[in-house]
Amino acid sequence: MAAPHSESADDWWRDAVIYQVYPRSFADGDGDGTGDLAGVRTKLPYLAELGVDALWFTPWYVSPLVDGGYDVADYRTVDPAFGTLAEAEKLIAEARESGIRVIVDIVPNHVSDQHAWFRAALEAGPGSPERELFHFRPGRGENGRLPPNNWPSQFSGPTWTRVPDGEWYLHLFTPEQPDLNWAHPRVRQEHEEILRFWFERGVAGVRIDSAALLAKDPALADFIEGVDPHPYIDQDELHDIYRSWRTVADEYRGVFVGEVWLPDSERFARYLRPDELHTAFNFNFLACPWRADRLRRTIDDTLAEHAPVGAPATWVLCNHDVTRTVTRYGREDTGFDFAKKAFGTPTDLELGTRRARAAALLTLALPGAVYVYQGEELGLPEADVPLDRVQDPMHFRSGGTDPGRDGCRVPLPWVASAPHSGFGSPGEPWLPQPEDWPTYAADRQDADPSSMLTLYRRALRLRRTVPGFGNEPLAWLPSAPEVLAFTRDGAVTCVVNLAAEPAELPAHTDVLLTSGPLDERGRLPQDTAVWLLD
Repeated sequence: MAAPHSESADDWWRDAVIYQVYPRSFADGDGDGTGDLAGVRTKLPYLAELGVDALWFTPWYVSPLVDGGYDVADYRTVDPAFGTLAEAEKLIAEARESGIRVIVDIVPNHVSDQHAWFRAALEAGPGSPERELFHFRPGRGENGRLPPNNWPSQFSGPTWTRVPDGEWYLHLFTPEQPDLNWAHPRVRQEHEEILRFWFERGVAGVRIDSAALLAKDPALADFIEGVDPHPYIDQDELHDIYRSWRTVADEYRGVFVGEVWLPDSERFARYLRPDELHTAFNFNFLACPWRADRLRRTIDDTLAEHAPVGAPATWVLCNHDVTRTVTRYGREDTGFDFAKKAFGTPTDLELGTRRARAAALLTLALPGAVYVYQGEELGLPEADVPLDRVQDPMHFRSGGTDPGRDGCRVPLPWVASAPHSGFGSPGEPWLPQPEDWPTYAADRQDADPSSMLTLYRRALRLRRTVPGFGNEPLAWLPSAPEVLAFTRDGAVTCVVNLAAEPAELPAHTDVLLTSGPLDERGRLPQDTAVWLLD
């Protein structure tokens, strides 16, 4: 495998292509209907051929799976549904032998209500040291019948649950996910030990879930719209936590990527200072509508906010929480959150696929790292999951108004002619696959030169081997308002046409790759992208 563009092995993350694996839905190795680590191991040759540099796994730890594994009961044990700790160690080693690093997911804001700490806190009662590890408080009002404050949930519904002894505990997500008290030294020590546990098993990095939520206002003051600082988002104490974590990561040459949703670019950049997190997800790009002016502004803003701290940008089109790219780009921009799930929104899948192909080339041509969610390389659309099969708590906590995230988590299709599209289960998987899933199967796309899979393979190979990609700067070229055109260090040019009329190509020596065919005059049609050798 060719060496990456980064100048040293320690800097691999600055321009890496990282593939997100949602283990329940990737591949089923033992035939029980749930994806597992054994299934992933069988697909390592596929991932190596795809050309990715690393795999990011959503949580594989012991969990009741109330929230897809983000309710962790034990960080040092793999959930039996996925395999064993020994299998995880073997997967990490085998992936590395294939030239692929592994990133694990840590959920520091909360644990499962089945975690040993929380169960002990419930048993110990009010005023106990065990309850100091969480946010237990007496209620307000007569007999403490009202919750301690008015904090809004990250999901729908309340953020406080009352226990039989009368106290309430805080959970920014579901009641099964009690928030930890990060002002307590034992919480900090435990997580540093967890980091070391996984670094010592060979992981290259850690993705930090809900990274801006850990620290809370100690007074638990009410939330007031528009008043800063927010009582539980982006508290200043967080930076001390991540500086401590960075010391641990540096011992192992490990890497952090934070899930940081912040509208303030200056405060966002603080997390990326040289002694804190290495990278953080760029959600503004993910949520950006398919409009040239909005895309260009988002790209410029992203690069500008990373520049002062010398951190690379990260680019992502989709993940396990948002509507799949093909479906999202097949909708008209109606002004709501572009990544939001919605019932019954009209979708033109042909249009969405054409735009998703162009967006893939746009994203992979930008400076920095790129994350690819499993199935994006197959062009999978959002699946319609029957209401009686929905499992996501977001759906139930919204009273049924939010369809939830299951539609982007449906098991992958591998073999068109096999039962359940070759996912590996003799019976129906944990989420049902749509009837047309075999048309997207990897084996069907493997030999098709025009398939989405072939496009991704070619793009990743060129990104790795052609000078001009990687960390080289971006410079915009003159273009029509609905055309995006930029060069990478004068070596490679990317052009994306969002206009109704075909666009003329700038001067070039060769066409490296197109997301769709050029017209008969060699022009770039609407919703098409091209890579040119300058």
